[in-house]
Amino acid sequence: MSPYVLALLLFSLGLGTTMTFASSHWLLAWIGLEINTLAIIPLMAQNHHPRAVEATTKYFLIQATAAAVLLFAGTTNAWLTGQWEIQQDAHPLPVAIITLALALKLGLAPLHSWVPEVFQGLDLTTGLILATWQKLAPLALLLQIHPSSSYLLILLGLASTLIGGWGGLNQTQLRKILAYSSTAQLGWMVLVLQFSPSLTTLAVSVYVATTAATFLTLKLAKATNINMLAISWAKAPALVALTPLVLLSLAGLPPMTGFMPKWLILQELSKQELAPTATLAALTALLSLYYYLRITYTMTLTMFPNNLTGTPPWRLRTPKITLPLACLAIATISLLPLTPAAVALVAL
Repeated sequence: MSPYVLALLLFSLGLGTTMTFASSHWLLAWIGLEINTLAIIPLMAQNHHPRAVEATTKYFLIQATAAAVLLFAGTTNAWLTGQWEIQQDAHPLPVAIITLALALKLGLAPLHSWVPEVFQGLDLTTGLILATWQKLAPLALLLQIHPSSSYLLILLGLASTLIGGWGGLNQTQLRKILAYSSTAQLGWMVLVLQFSPSLTTLAVSVYVATTAATFLTLKLAKATNINMLAISWAKAPALVALTPLVLLSLAGLPPMTGFMPKWLILQELSKQELAPTATLAALTALLSLYYYLRITYTMTLTMFPNNLTGTPPWRLRTPKITLPLACLAIATISLLPLTPAAVALVAL
């Protein structure tokens, strides 16, 4: 792809998300989401592989459907209330439809079926954009609308954490595992979204850092399924030593950074007298922990079957840029001591 075309597409991606962030009008927010979708379509299909084209087509159809439902709900809300403003009091029915349309855009369960199939057809770089940047605009709209029915978001959040953990248990393809992981992590954010929007913002920030570190690690290891990770220890020992910590941070284990948002979310749910919800969310996190530990075990404690003994792979200096991965890995592993500062920011 031409660098000028690539720069234009990346600029359009940023423009669409920024427009949605800044808009207070449903029509402008819808235009921003459409610009965002249309900008990533060429990036997804640039490999000209049948799987990539199939994934791009599925993604386009799903996003177009969600955008059409969103526009329909916004128009219905304007018809019922006489105003297009996002942050004004809206009619409960359009708000519920908008919430479901944004859940379809995000890939929240039970509207998540497209996510693993789309991720499986993409390369890891485009998958990283899809798992991080493309989630920001719909989440920003969810933060603004303040759904009148709290039970809808709680049900979506619990279903996402449960299915996101359950769906990844039997997978061997790393991109599908990361897709289910994305669904589970988004479920945690949606659970607390209506009670503490600032805590949701903190959870999104940690999620973006940990997910980006995981995707960049797998891209550096050139691995697309679990078995390919078994030879990573011979190619990049330092990377293999660091990756389990990144994965355990993604799982939310202390003392890594990923523990901070889960801890604060469980605390907030308990304050809202939703102890059963917090208990279920904590239990479903164990399902996700299983497949993170499975990847860790494959990378660190297994050896790839090799019939020719004494022929280890060449370990050459990589020409790839590893500084972003190093910075993200440090942020993913070592920021838990900043929890008091994060709590102070959330309380503001």
